[in-house]
Amino acid sequence: MPRDLPARSTAAARANLWLDLIDFTVDPDDAQPLFQQIHLGLRRLIVSGAIPAGARLPPTRALAARLKVARTTTVAAYEQLHAEGVVEGRVGAGTWVVPGLRQETPGRMRRGEAAHSPDATSRARRNPGDGDIASQSELARRPFATGVCAMPAASQRAWRRLVVRRLGTIGSAHLGYGDPFGSLELRTALAGYLRVARSVICDPAQIAIVSGTQHGIDLALRVLSRPGDAAWIEDPCYPGAAGAFRQYGLDVVPVAVDEKGLDVAAGMRRAPHARLAYVTPSHQYPLGMAMHMSRRLALLRWAKETDAWIIEDDYDSEFRFEGRPQSALQGLDTAGRVIHIGSLSKVLFPGLRLGYVVMPPALIERFAQARHLSDRFPASLVHDVVTDFILEGSFTAHIRRTRALYARSRDALAGLADRHLASIGSIAPADRGMHLLLCLKPGLDDRRAAEAAASAGVVTKPLSPMYLGRKPRHGLLLGFTGFARPALDEAVRRLAQALRRL
Repeated sequence: MPRDLPARSTAAARANLWLDLIDFTVDPDDAQPLFQQIHLGLRRLIVSGAIPAGARLPPTRALAARLKVARTTTVAAYEQLHAEGVVEGRVGAGTWVVPGLRQETPGRMRRGEAAHSPDATSRARRNPGDGDIASQSELARRPFATGVCAMPAASQRAWRRLVVRRLGTIGSAHLGYGDPFGSLELRTALAGYLRVARSVICDPAQIAIVSGTQHGIDLALRVLSRPGDAAWIEDPCYPGAAGAFRQYGLDVVPVAVDEKGLDVAAGMRRAPHARLAYVTPSHQYPLGMAMHMSRRLALLRWAKETDAWIIEDDYDSEFRFEGRPQSALQGLDTAGRVIHIGSLSKVLFPGLRLGYVVMPPALIERFAQARHLSDRFPASLVHDVVTDFILEGSFTAHIRRTRALYARSRDALAGLADRHLASIGSIAPADRGMHLLLCLKPGLDDRRAAEAAASAGVVTKPLSPMYLGRKPRHGLLLGFTGFARPALDEAVRRLAQALRRL
């Protein structure tokens, strides 16, 4: 035993037998990557004290054999625990739970209390707060994480000027409780923008400011859904939407997507009287196509005839690189059946946490009541800044800058993939959005590919877990926005090396 490791307690010594005594498994069919299942499972055991501080974890090879996974998978899980300051390694002595770790049952490790060693303390300062959240935040900033935004220098200067002007003093409007739908000035500015840019037909009274697309979906389901209702959802689908639908007890009906978007006829065959349909018509997530006009009209006709509601997720329509962005589905709706949801966080930056819901007039009172009961009203202080950013022209200028920047990043990534990943798969053509889809060649499993990429420090999303009913395709989602060219180049090389080993 290395001299700098304390003598093991009896409990720690017994914990070495946990591999045979504790029912610890992984589920290959779970949407969560295997390395993450192992990482979170081990972390729960450590936090609960089932594996006490000072205990030695099983060798990665032994754990891989026990769980019937690749050794790279267990290595990636151990590396994640190490990055959080939960475990430490010693050459020739294996991996140990950090001595002196303060554990709680039930609960989680306390902030800044991961360990008393200098290395662990510095890690805690770099990643404050909960270890899982901190580690996910770190991963969300590495290539090829999706949803990372760029803020060009000119946009930052304009934003900084408006922040100083608006937040230097607190206006009287912020000293009392506000409107459940948010600032009227911001909603008025958004209505003007949406009418011109997205052909959305609305007035400010129909707009609610929310904390992003996911919050908008949750609010719509809170108003419209009843447990047991049938709901169409795209197959494959944005996992956050599928999870929200299931959380509200809906009978999720996967409806296939093809090159024309959602197959409305297939949905009508499977569940003709569904109460809801969730679609991403301007840029299908994750495959990337736009819904054909004939399908849009058929979907609207079905909703009108059956009194169904359509949730339109318009999450990144601003970023179309050839031609004008396609008009929103809501603009074609003459029966008031579409709830249109959009995101300012994708257009500006995720830390803003700002989105909007455009609802039919008939639903205004129900949405207002639901919003008031859930969190009264949105934080309003930053609304003034965003309002000025839109009205003074900085918003559209920012969109033009980032659209050009993202187009160059897309072209760069597509070229790098052609050079380094051609033996592994091919990039699906994309004229819009913030990610590319690497379609893997037959025989390559995208979950294993994502795990191999993670072990090489590259973040990818496997496509197959996003399928809900039909036989999945295998591919990797590669976000290209917000990353400099050298970072993309290095990440492609690492990804190619990792996947070739498969």
